[in-house]
Amino acid sequence: MPKRSIPRTMPSAAQEVSISLGERSYTIAIGSGLLADPLSYGGLPKASAALIVSNTTVAPLYAQGLRAALAPHYAQVHEVLLPDGEEHKTWQTLQTIFDALLEHGCDRKTVLFALGGGVVGDMTGFAAASYMRGVPFVQVPTTLLSQVDSSVGGKTGINHPLGKNMVGAFYQPQRVVCDLDVLRTLPAREFSAGLAEVIKYGPIADMQFFEWLEQNMDALVAQQPGALAHAVRRSCEIKAAVVGQDERESGLRAILNFGHTFGHAIEAGMGYGAWLHGEGVGAGMVMAAELSCRLKLVDAAFVARLTALIRRAGLPTQGPVLDRADNAGRYLQLMRVDKKSEAGEIRFVLIDGPGQAVVRSAPDAEVRAVIDACCGRD
Repeated sequence: MPKRSIPRTMPSAAQEVSISLGERSYTIAIGSGLLADPLSYGGLPKASAALIVSNTTVAPLYAQGLRAALAPHYAQVHEVLLPDGEEHKTWQTLQTIFDALLEHGCDRKTVLFALGGGVVGDMTGFAAASYMRGVPFVQVPTTLLSQVDSSVGGKTGINHPLGKNMVGAFYQPQRVVCDLDVLRTLPAREFSAGLAEVIKYGPIADMQFFEWLEQNMDALVAQQPGALAHAVRRSCEIKAAVVGQDERESGLRAILNFGHTFGHAIEAGMGYGAWLHGEGVGAGMVMAAELSCRLKLVDAAFVARLTALIRRAGLPTQGPVLDRADNAGRYLQLMRVDKKSEAGEIRFVLIDGPGQAVVRSAPDAEVRAVIDACCGRD
């Protein structure tokens, strides 16, 4: 892979957050009007061809603008469209990207551009990591969730019927281009799902940011530009700091999975696509906070604060019933195949006092009590 080159010029509207990973370092550009600006893509690895990977929902809105912005940099700009939805994050869909690369005769210098949300970004990154054993790629996230979380940090992959993101690779992009303007076309449900990944950063790392979210959640839901820019930037700063210390999740980075152990169980148990990822994380954060309280790491007042903020973001605060005969048992079964489990022992991200997180196991009896208390009432 070529050595990373952080550009000397970027659009004047762009704020920049850097991910410091030595030769794998890169910039996250945040601002308005970035997607269709050729300056957003200056300084990337030289290549004769680029491949835009998008889906059937996003491409009609933004592929033409991205193609025009890439035209000054690449002699050929190809496109491949994927079906939209978490349920399509599979080997079969991934193969569509490889088919396009091979049909167009793409070589190992070809640059892939992921134009879409978390599903498109994860699959494009995995394809880039695998094709010819590694080609460059760029994230152009078009959902709030992907701008503040999934596009940053190099996690790529696909789902398996038995578990979310169980097949993949750590593979860093060359750049992330977060155009805040594209969020205007998001359905309200998708935007709320992204707010779950914004909210998580407060309890695990920055209570000042949590308090800012409490004061500004209404402005965020209304997508006021100043509030939105701050939320995206601060989320990226926190994630960049964590990834810079622990790229491959051997320790600290695991705290970014707050709410995800329960949330992934919800997604798998309901069938991928029934609940959005952020919706599962929203309910999952309440469950993780409740478990933290039962283990005497935080008090009930903090759980109530977090629950109220999640509700204000338009997210569910109760999990679904996955099995009427033994709901807690079904959750436990699914969580034991989560990537964070070790030798069958479930590892939870818990709040060890507001603004701090810890990864640890918990007695099954306590987990069952949390699931019984937190599911099926919304």
